[in-house]
Amino acid sequence: MKALLKFISYPFSVLFYLAFGLTILVFHPIQWVAFNWFGYTAHKKTVDVFNYALLRCLNIVGTTFKVEISENIPNNVPIIIVSNHQSMWDISPISWYLRRYHPKFISKVELGKGIPSISFNLRYGGSILIDRKNPRQAIVEMVKFSKYLQEFKRSGVIFPEGTRSKTGAPKPFRRTGLQTLFKKIPHGYVVPVTINNSWKLQRNGMFPIQMGVRLEMIAHPAIKISDCEVETLIDQVEEIVTSKIHE
Repeated sequence: MKALLKFISYPFSVLFYLAFGLTILVFHPIQWVAFNWFGYTAHKKTVDVFNYALLRCLNIVGTTFKVEISENIPNNVPIIIVSNHQSMWDISPISWYLRRYHPKFISKVELGKGIPSISFNLRYGGSILIDRKNPRQAIVEMVKFSKYLQEFKRSGVIFPEGTRSKTGAPKPFRRTGLQTLFKKIPHGYVVPVTINNSWKLQRNGMFPIQMGVRLEMIAHPAIKISDCEVETLIDQVEEIVTSKIHE
């Protein structure tokens, strides 16, 4: 059965990448026009639709989504979304299903160029690009990011594992980024997010995409940052995120 499923996945993966490529190419000029002619709100709406379209591309390979979002997440406040990281396909579900909170990402600097639509949004949509080889640059950007989130009451997404888990098994949280954000945004909130099964989409590498994956996302209740000591809060958030990870 697994061999048959993998065989079937080849033609559907070709269709997926055709749709994916067309989507990122079409939305690049749309984003450019929205951002340069109409400003943030128009650009944000195009990014929302873009991420919705990427989720529909995943439907081509039989991907389905199970999403649980706590009602205990405030709006119009700065939020830190802390998620485990299993694959590149974690981004669009967070972007689309948590769109009301204006999620912005902490991403590696290499993604800031060369990828239509995606690189443009990372550079101009409020996200930040971190050079992992330059800790000083990373801290400076994180401080700027903290001020941005507080000023505009938006949410910042951080994957504190640092690198993706290729098997879904959680990796220990790296604490420096969380420490900076929590200390600089004491009156904000943190929302733990658990992702399951997105790693299976890349079980065979980038090709073929595995068929029939059920990607799950849980956005847990928000925690007020000022209610806990920073180190205790990091431990608490890590425990919440990893407690719902399953094979």
